[in-house]
Amino acid sequence: MSNFQQGNYNNKIDYVFKIVLIGDSAVGKSQLLARFARDEFSLDSKATIGVEFQTKTLVIHHKNVKAQIWDTAGQERYRAVTSAYYRGAVGAMLVYDITKRQSFDNVARWLEELRGHADKNIIIMLVGNKSDLETLRAVPTEDAKEFAEKEGLCFMETSALESTNVELAFLTVLTEIYRIVSKKALTANDESESGGSSSLLKATNIVVPGQEPESGRRSYNCCTSS
Repeated sequence: MSNFQQGNYNNKIDYVFKIVLIGDSAVGKSQLLARFARDEFSLDSKATIGVEFQTKTLVIHHKNVKAQIWDTAGQERYRAVTSAYYRGAVGAMLVYDITKRQSFDNVARWLEELRGHADKNIIIMLVGNKSDLETLRAVPTEDAKEFAEKEGLCFMETSALESTNVELAFLTVLTEIYRIVSKKALTANDESESGGSSSLLKATNIVVPGQEPESGRRSYNCCTSS
């Protein structure tokens, strides 16, 4: 994975990408964030109260990218934070627990809410967490793959406990976001040099002056789990 490494903090940040974690309570969203951001896992992790976010800076294709990852509790009583929570997000991890069928059945509702609040170009990954509990599996991998394919989502199974696919899942989303943003920037720069309009470069959803994701609906099949 030569395109990824820890960020060089002596250099400026080229991009800041906001990613939101969504899904039912107790599916492991906070554990996924702790594993990715700090390489930590706590067996006695308590439910997240309200909203918190953590950052991690990485180098993607020779650019310093700061991931700003937001985590909120899945309980219904916290749904009031959704509008601000989704605002500006360019990536989302939609998490369910492979041992809890209800958490997977609720994915469609979470996806509807996400698409109702977030930018239409947001990169979404469906994440089946707790893959280390294979003997307790209640959600077949094929069911999740089928849903992801139907909805145009990325898909991966992870284990925050064993650190399986956690970094890969986040990096896949971040790299896909970077690919879209950098492609858009090149297109707009070409237009500018040829006398065309460069008004496409508005910092609407990416927290970086001068860039935004592609407009129009696109395919999100950026990865699959084998």
